[in-house]
Amino acid sequence: MSYPPDPAAPEPGPVYPDPPYPGTPAPPYPGSAVPSPPYPGSVVPSPPYPGSAASAPPYPGSAVPSPPYPGAPASSPPYPGSAAPPPPYPGSAAPPPYPETPAPPSHPGGAPQYPGAGAAPSYPAAPPAHPGVTPTYPSGPQPTATAPPYIPPQTPPAAPTPAAPPEAPAPDDLDYRHAGSRIHVAAHQRGADATAIGQLAVQVPGFLVSLAVVASFAVGILGTAMGWLVILAWLASGALVFHRPTELAFARHVMKLRAPLAEERARLEPVWREVTARAGIEAHTYELMVENSTDLNAVAAAGHVVGVTTYALNEIPSSNLAAVLAHELGHHTGGHAWTGLLGYWYSLPGRIAWAFMRGIARIAIRVASVFSLAATGMVYLFIGMFVIGGFVAAWYITVPLVAAPYLLAYVGRQGELRADRQAADLGFAPHLAQVLHHFQAQEDAVKAQAAAQGRQLKEPGGLAKLLTTHPDNYTRLQALEPYLQLGR
Repeated sequence: MSYPPDPAAPEPGPVYPDPPYPGTPAPPYPGSAVPSPPYPGSVVPSPPYPGSAASAPPYPGSAVPSPPYPGAPASSPPYPGSAAPPPPYPGSAAPPPYPETPAPPSHPGGAPQYPGAGAAPSYPAAPPAHPGVTPTYPSGPQPTATAPPYIPPQTPPAAPTPAAPPEAPAPDDLDYRHAGSRIHVAAHQRGADATAIGQLAVQVPGFLVSLAVVASFAVGILGTAMGWLVILAWLASGALVFHRPTELAFARHVMKLRAPLAEERARLEPVWREVTARAGIEAHTYELMVENSTDLNAVAAAGHVVGVTTYALNEIPSSNLAAVLAHELGHHTGGHAWTGLLGYWYSLPGRIAWAFMRGIARIAIRVASVFSLAATGMVYLFIGMFVIGGFVAAWYITVPLVAAPYLLAYVGRQGELRADRQAADLGFAPHLAQVLHHFQAQEDAVKAQAAAQGRQLKEPGGLAKLLTTHPDNYTRLQALEPYLQLGR
């Protein structure tokens, strides 16, 4: 009978007769009258193995001869190219099932055609025992097997890099004993202590020089009437120190401060409310601002501005931040901030005139040095006579002007110590001491790094020390000793 072609099988090549078993007569050509040899185990005995008179052995492990192919004649040719019946499936004692059974085997690429038969039957498709290996046949053209598709090696996806854990916020170790409320109200929300009055007194000579400069230019250029209007406007301009929009503009454009972000305000305001509650100050009296800086610092500016750096806001504990803010509040309640800014503003015209005269003197000396040494000496002599004349004619102005920088530096150092005491009175002495130790550790680290590089930092001399506006850390720690001993 003819087997229906397998649609999935490749196009078969020319059909050649299978070679006979070694030592046995060749099978008849297709169309001959001699029937094909039967399968092993059929009624008609199979031809013996080469050199043997015995019949062909049954399938290994099988006691019953294998049945013939369904619908096939009693005898059929042996499996092409095989010297023995096909072996059973591994681990199976029975021969493999045939078509129309639950798990039929199939030859890879489809069954070959037999001599004299029509189209080859199609076996159920099953995966080959070794994927990708093409079976070989004894003779004739080899059937073309479709190569398995190339599967590139799969690289396992790289494990995602874990995101860096967010930096831990600074610990909130502040004792919120008032929880934002206050137990008393200070008699003065803002005042002027002895340090503030001293700053104003030291700035008086500079103010007089500035008044003379403004009057000279205003009256000399604009006339008497307009000149006096300009003078009065300049005198009234000092009130802008207490004008909050002007203060904020000054803080933004001159001091490079900005309004805090939402998360910064959430961190800053509770600490600030605790500080102001202990001092009896209304928290909204002052404006909180932030400076983008990696330094631990804060500032009291104008009449209502308290600025703090991002480092101080985000990197130090809340108790230390409260100590820093209490120190700046001490500057405000003592009047150090507004008196310092007011004195600077009213002395600014005199500073500008002095810088202009110094520039003219330098230019004159350089021009004279081009001509001769005698010309340079004459310039120096003229400048000296001018200075001496000023000391003789108006010593009450020139002497304070020369001494003013040293006096202002001394007043500034005293103001820092007073602000420290203000913070200590509010209960922040230990925390302020921690901040001062931090400052000292930073200075020691800078000195150690310079020493490791073979450099030596230049220490300020005697006069330079007199011009510093902040006392050294050891002096400030010594001033806090009484508060630390009392445990405040």
